[in-house]
Amino acid sequence: MTCRVFVFRPEPGLSVTLETAKALGLDVKGCPLFKVKPVEWGTPKADDYDGLLVGSSNVFRHGGTHLTRLTSLPVYAVGEATAEGAREKGYMVARTGSGGLQALLDTMKPGERHMLRLAGEAHVELQGPEGMKLDTRIVYRTQPLDVSAEIADLMRLGGVVLLHSGEAAKRLFEECQRLEIDRSNLVLAVLGPRIAELAGDGWKSIHIANQPRDAELLALAEQLCQTMSN
Repeated sequence: MTCRVFVFRPEPGLSVTLETAKALGLDVKGCPLFKVKPVEWGTPKADDYDGLLVGSSNVFRHGGTHLTRLTSLPVYAVGEATAEGAREKGYMVARTGSGGLQALLDTMKPGERHMLRLAGEAHVELQGPEGMKLDTRIVYRTQPLDVSAEIADLMRLGGVVLLHSGEAAKRLFEECQRLEIDRSNLVLAVLGPRIAELAGDGWKSIHIANQPRDAELLALAEQLCQTMSN
């Protein structure tokens, strides 16, 4: 029996992952669970801050022209995809995390600094090290989308589900409940521990990629499919 892989992430990342998965020979289907929309925001003065804290590449895709006024600030990025988005917009990346923004903050030494966090409307609260002041500006929001009937029917047959964000994990759990999809037939492959925590229970199993990168997640999917096919 063919092992099918499901991908749930917004564009343009969805198309990139689908194309890469197909090149690897995986039987893959996918759809976005959210549509990302920009939010109007006022740009603070760059001189008031010591750096930018960014937890999603959506910030650089949807932050608009205001971002050009902050390029003098170093970026502290949640992961490599976000760091690459920053570089494409002309930013210098000071540090790239691998386990969420809180884990990134936990690696920073105490000291007086003023950081600006650029985030989506749905975001988790963070605790900076001693002496850090953290301001947050919302630059985008997500509009939930439904899982298509075609993909829902295929999911009922089982397979491997790839999740790139905690927000997608929560949304997929909701959709599985709404559509009465038996999660015990589905194996999850996720980018990090926080995503696994937010995915809820009832899945056949949950596996975390060695590194929070799309290539690592697809490699994990390949491995899981081989195991399930044996």
